[in-house]
Amino acid sequence: MLSIRELQCEGQTVFLRVDFNVPLDTNRSIRNDIRIQAALPTIRFLLERKARLIVASHLGRPKGKVVPELSMEPVARRLRELIGTEVFLAPSVLGEDVEGLKASLNDGQVLLLENLRFEPGEKANDPAFARELARNVDIYVNDAFGACHRAHASVVGLPALVGRKAAGFLLDKEVKFLNRVIHSPESPFIAILGGAKVSDKIPVIRNLLQKADTLLIGGAMAYTFAAAEGEDVGRSLVEKDMLETARELLERSKKHGAAMLFPRDHVTALAMDEPDGAEIVRGFPLPPDRMGLDIGPETIADFTAVISGARTIFWNGPMGVFEQRAFAQGTLQIAQAVAGSSALSIIGGGDSVAAVAQSGLSEKISHISTGGGASLEYIANETLPGLEALK
Repeated sequence: MLSIRELQCEGQTVFLRVDFNVPLDTNRSIRNDIRIQAALPTIRFLLERKARLIVASHLGRPKGKVVPELSMEPVARRLRELIGTEVFLAPSVLGEDVEGLKASLNDGQVLLLENLRFEPGEKANDPAFARELARNVDIYVNDAFGACHRAHASVVGLPALVGRKAAGFLLDKEVKFLNRVIHSPESPFIAILGGAKVSDKIPVIRNLLQKADTLLIGGAMAYTFAAAEGEDVGRSLVEKDMLETARELLERSKKHGAAMLFPRDHVTALAMDEPDGAEIVRGFPLPPDRMGLDIGPETIADFTAVISGARTIFWNGPMGVFEQRAFAQGTLQIAQAVAGSSALSIIGGGDSVAAVAQSGLSEKISHISTGGGASLEYIANETLPGLEALK
């Protein structure tokens, strides 16, 4: 997989796939521009080398239709501010008007296409759509790690049609950090997994059980494992169709010698939206009318002790219902423990990133991934469709 450092870009038309899927507020202002900021080194590198730059991304889920509220206009405005040069916004993704704008680009100029997912051919990886994207393109660069697990036209179809292709700086950085987890983690290697569903993380857990020394399991997914072992978990969220799979994963942990640690106390309530009645319950059974919504103080202490001795940490998923303050302490305390560790620490997207940011600890994390789903799939499969397309 080539790096853009190895390309001659001057006077060349470069199609740059980025992940500018940023959160917007009700006024269509960008709430968080981290994903735009993350692509700036690649964009500046290409512009300094006088590339004629076509930038493309998806935004939201328009489902193959033009949704004005999901236009790239706010992104164009913010990118213009950040790079200090004009960013031309195309009126659409394809068409003669767009081709005219491509042809009129001068060296060092930027054209941002409209939302790729306005076109049904993007998610369908339609060959005809990919051919249209490739028209008059000399070089393809992928810097959209967060989209690399999707076999979409701009991720896998387009690069197959372009002779020269390479990874941007962000993509290269993401892969290098995750490769250290997969191929050369320094022991003790601790994986922290949370969130609601075991089903979302089965391949990840299977692979990590062969590589990690210890898996710390929190969030609602912990109750599926508890139920699989016959524990009474009250009204806690349980994936009943995953009980046999959970038992199989527990057996795998014994086979591979990787410890799986689960909560031994729980912050419980009658419902997620009734935080005032939160109570800590030690062990099982949980009261029949209550549900586990966060890890308790004893579990926080247990997990923190394990984290303090780690040399490599991978974390994905919250320890509780992080959106509610009453059930956020477990996630926030784990964020502090990871940030306070001297280990190589990698956070794989989602609420884990939000917890670290909320705690003001982002600078103390070795690497914060821009793609939660992509990082999980890479850990599980050790490659991604978008990476294969660059080979």
